[in-house]
Amino acid sequence: MKDNNCIFCKLANGDIPTNSIYEDGDFNVILDASPATKGHALILPKNHFANLLEADDDVLAKALPLAKKIANNMKAKLGCDGVNIIQNNGEAAGQTVHHLHIHVIPRWDGDDAFKEWNHQSFSDAETAEVVKKLSF
Repeated sequence: MKDNNCIFCKLANGDIPTNSIYEDGDFNVILDASPATKGHALILPKNHFANLLEADDDVLAKALPLAKKIANNMKAKLGCDGVNIIQNNGEAAGQTVHHLHIHVIPRWDGDDAFKEWNHQSFSDAETAEVVKKLSF
């Protein structure tokens, strides 16, 4: 199921030309048009899902092994020192295009592409309350 109004559906399904580095029946992996580093890629499912929380489990089961495959290829071919694998859900989390996608970003020591998040501290009582709320 494709959303004809979704730019990433169009990119994933070849309706708009891309710099594709991998494609199979479920995904198209393209270079990001506004990369954080050289080689920054997006894993795009060909079917439309707004985000990970709405995606079919069978698609998700294939996505992380594909991210690993892409990351290993980057390390081998680009010689990067590390790789970020990032997936955002919702605008508050930084999602700007509402089509499930996974960023695979090659990183080099000192590239200064972006830093880690700001770490916070919570009291033992606050942590205990979160554990209580989130435990199954």
